[in-house]
Amino acid sequence: MFVRAESGVIDRMAIGLSGLCLVHCLASAIFVALLATAGGVLLNPAIHETGLVFAIALGIAALGRGILLHGFMMPSAIGGLGLGVMAGSLSLPEGGLGTVYTIVGVAILALGHDLNRRAV
Repeated sequence: MFVRAESGVIDRMAIGLSGLCLVHCLASAIFVALLATAGGVLLNPAIHETGLVFAIALGIAALGRGILLHGFMMPSAIGGLGLGVMAGSLSLPEGGLGTVYTIVGVAILALGHDLNRRAV
């Protein structure tokens, strides 16, 4: 009726579970500490301003190249609108509407890039 487990199997399973618990506890503490640090870095306004500079540079290169290749202005105009909304969101306070406008601007810019890609 009762099947005898191999000697020490249950102990090895318990040790393994204890090890997993230890890894979980340490990883959770490190993860939370990293999030706190990363949150301070990622919310720095310089990160957003630098990201906008890169987005504008890539927008000029990609959307401008698209105008030269296919001759359509619409993708560039939509992409420019998205960049403008993103730039305008930098003037708003962090969180709330600033975040919403940034997301909307990024979505409009992505639409411009997608239209540009499809037109080529």
